[in-house]
Amino acid sequence: MTILAKDKANKKASEKKNVSDINEVLDNAAPSGSDEVDVIDEIPNEDGSKSETNASDTANDELTVLKDKHLRLAAEYDNYRKRSAKEREMTYSDARADAITRLLPIYDNLERALKMDCADEAYYKGIEMIMTGLTEVLESMGLKAISAVGEVFDPNYHNAVSSIKNPELGENIIAEEFQKGFTLGDRVIRFSTVVVANS
Repeated sequence: MTILAKDKANKKASEKKNVSDINEVLDNAAPSGSDEVDVIDEIPNEDGSKSETNASDTANDELTVLKDKHLRLAAEYDNYRKRSAKEREMTYSDARADAITRLLPIYDNLERALKMDCADEAYYKGIEMIMTGLTEVLESMGLKAISAVGEVFDPNYHNAVSSIKNPELGENIIAEEFQKGFTLGDRVIRFSTVVVANS
């Protein structure tokens, strides 16, 4: 017998032995009185739940976490937007008040000039026109003069520098105004400087 024939014979014998071993293992694994072996569809997890249910629960938990993060982020952005808008408004309001405050001394000088006697009518008219233009600009920016003479003294708007006795005026009535006060919106940017009667 050649070497090639011997190899083939050995291979066949080995295959027969393997088949015999597999059959023996299957016979021993099958339960008594039954020729069938149950097939397990799914491998349970350590806690006894199936892997599909566990994956679904994990996905739901992750979705809940993501939704919560999204809501928090949306709320933070909304707060940031409102805060930024408020800061912009305050910055604009402060800048406007500062600009107007710097113009008030010019207003005061023009007002004093108009109270003086002037022989040159054209010159007086020119000063009057400048005052009118400045007043219109200031009013367009929201500036309003505070009422003073004849009004009851209000410390929220008026600054009393002296007081007088005047039987013709009531108690705490403003008799004279030294310097006009102004408000910008609900904000006082300069108090009226006044003299109060019978305080």
